[in-house]
Amino acid sequence: MGSAPAGTDRPAHRDGNVLRWLGAYTSSMIGDNVYYLALSWAAVQAGTPSQAGLVMAVSAVPRALLMLGGGVVADRFGPRKVVIGSDAVRCAAVLAVAALLFATDPGLWPLALLAVVFGTVDAVFMPAVGALPARVTGHGQLARVQGMRGLAIRFANVVGAPLGGLAVALGGSATAFGLAGLLIAVSVPLLISVRMRELPADDKAAERTAWRDLRDGLGYIRRHRVLAPLIAAIALGDFGFVGPLNVGLTLLTDQRGWGAAGMGWVVAGFGTGAGAAALLLTVRGHLPHAGRVAGVAILGGSVAIGALAYAPSVAAAVGVALLVGLLAGLSGALCGALLQTHADPAYLGRVTAVAGLASLGLAPLSMPVAAAAIGWWGTGPVFVASAAVCGLGGVLALCVRDLRRAELPR
Repeated sequence: MGSAPAGTDRPAHRDGNVLRWLGAYTSSMIGDNVYYLALSWAAVQAGTPSQAGLVMAVSAVPRALLMLGGGVVADRFGPRKVVIGSDAVRCAAVLAVAALLFATDPGLWPLALLAVVFGTVDAVFMPAVGALPARVTGHGQLARVQGMRGLAIRFANVVGAPLGGLAVALGGSATAFGLAGLLIAVSVPLLISVRMRELPADDKAAERTAWRDLRDGLGYIRRHRVLAPLIAAIALGDFGFVGPLNVGLTLLTDQRGWGAAGMGWVVAGFGTGAGAAALLLTVRGHLPHAGRVAGVAILGGSVAIGALAYAPSVAAAVGVALLVGLLAGLSGALCGALLQTHADPAYLGRVTAVAGLASLGLAPLSMPVAAAAIGWWGTGPVFVASAAVCGLGGVLALCVRDLRRAELPR
């Protein structure tokens, strides 16, 4: 497509171009949620619990190994083409497995193959998705777009699981996979209709190897006075956040005897806080002193994570989780907007890939470590240690002058 229309500086929530992108993103994310529920259910039905766990985990391997290469692909070919192609491949793969399950009972192998394909495509899809907002709207609207994206993620999380469960109840895993494929398919024509600002053609791109592009991208990040410490702060925050708020929360509620209902309330508190932060950015569209606010939010969220292990009741835990969600959602959206606005658009796919590798490829490795540590030392010390790791990200954001002073454009 050609240049984005002049109206890209209008408020993002009133820009039809942005709303089409948001609709495509939301539909794809709901489809992802339905897909993961369908995959989990089908794997449990077809094999043992351990086999089902392997099927669910296998997609993480190609995603982690190929994510950096996916950033190179997004920058070389343009995020629009990559996202449309990736969504088309994901849709075709999910619908193929749905048709196979309708026709026969093939066992675990097609589910494992689908998980590998999905993880491989995600390695390209995620960096391209991260590079899209800067092409869809003006820089002054990127904070608002990050808030809208956060609302879409919360909505997809709330709606996707019940939709997937209903599809499984009505027609089994095949129906759920079919629904997931159709939801992902809806995003393709919407993305085709989105007008995006393209970069000037790079006449020397054909002369460079992909490996050279990757090295150039990593060197660009390393030398950047805002992006390098920002990605480090994001990685530390995620490493300290993922373990306690996933495995740790399950073990905490079990030890306290709060039951599944209590855990549900705590998770709902976190989701409500994160949704409120996303709504705040969507409505305001700009927060001054973004780097400083992000650092303070990371620090405050880390204190709340440590306090969660010592909440005396479900009600108190819900209140603390609400605060964790609010601060984590705020810092996450601000960090995402700072990445978008401070990265050269020509490098944005690779920048997103490095940040995504830390958040989605490496941070989940902390979950088994957190579970084992809780078994040895208990929830309190592990939550506090995780909070300290998370807090280091805030300290870094506040101590590095260029990041602390980083602002979002109006």
